[in-house]
Amino acid sequence: MNVGKLAADHPVVVFLARRLLHSAVVLVGVLIVVFALAHLVPGDPVRIALGTRYTPEAYAALRSASGMDRPIVEQFFTYLGSAFTGNLGVSFRNGDPVTVTLLERLPATVSLGLVGIGIALLIALPAGIWSALHEGRASDAIVRIASQFGVSIPDFWMGILLIGVFASTLGWLPTSGYRPLFSDPGGWLRHIILPGLTVGLVAAAIMTRYVRSAVLEVTAMGYVRTAKSKGLAPPVITFRHIVRNALLPVLTITGIQLATILGGVIVVEVVFAWPGLGRLVFNSVAARDYPVIQGAVLLIAVLFLLINLIVDVLYAVVDPRIRLS
Repeated sequence: MNVGKLAADHPVVVFLARRLLHSAVVLVGVLIVVFALAHLVPGDPVRIALGTRYTPEAYAALRSASGMDRPIVEQFFTYLGSAFTGNLGVSFRNGDPVTVTLLERLPATVSLGLVGIGIALLIALPAGIWSALHEGRASDAIVRIASQFGVSIPDFWMGILLIGVFASTLGWLPTSGYRPLFSDPGGWLRHIILPGLTVGLVAAAIMTRYVRSAVLEVTAMGYVRTAKSKGLAPPVITFRHIVRNALLPVLTITGIQLATILGGVIVVEVVFAWPGLGRLVFNSVAARDYPVIQGAVLLIAVLFLLINLIVDVLYAVVDPRIRLS
């Protein structure tokens, strides 16, 4: 098969194949690191996981069930093969399959991440564009100060502040909890507003600065000056020549923030008792439930890789001049 001809005729297919191969290599590396960390932690994880439930019989049964009584090399290759088939073992704490537990928690985290990044985009895009187009004016200073304030606030403090205002004082929204989207849309909406705002406001503060910088950089380009000299209407210059060309770095930071939200909202989920991956990891670390921790880290790595792949493909959609290579 002529690889060069295949790449020329089907660049998207070749690009996706390369990215998937790269992702598989990265996943193997993640599996190695996660497996090593679980075995390098001081103490016997099985003994620690049993805690006050320890008996010699329970200890031997759990070691056998988890495969930790086998040689370390055999354990690794068994874990590697099982992970690629979707079998991530069973929880030390309750004996449930790790894969089932993660899939049960995933919708809550994904919904929170999508709502949070949606709120962030609704704030960051207009605020960053407005700030850049009014550089040096009072409105620009207000946006920059507000974004700096948002970056400096810890997300747990933001969550507690929102709970104090909208739940405790005004009584408009519940302080915590979760409702499934498809079985109770109204309840889901009421419960997701405060954690979504917490995540979205913090992400918006970061993204606003990137949007402003990207727009300022594009505004200084020669083709923008040429468009102004031709007498094009300001909205045409702004949206066709400035905003469109500033989308690439915005796509990058959006992907990074979404991946960060999906993988790192532990504090927010704990504050709002949100039953997502972050809260699951928090509880699993406290219980020394290593199979669940390993599975959660692997799932978060998969989400990171998937989001990066989507962002790379969107690059070519936004700017056709970029080759899929």
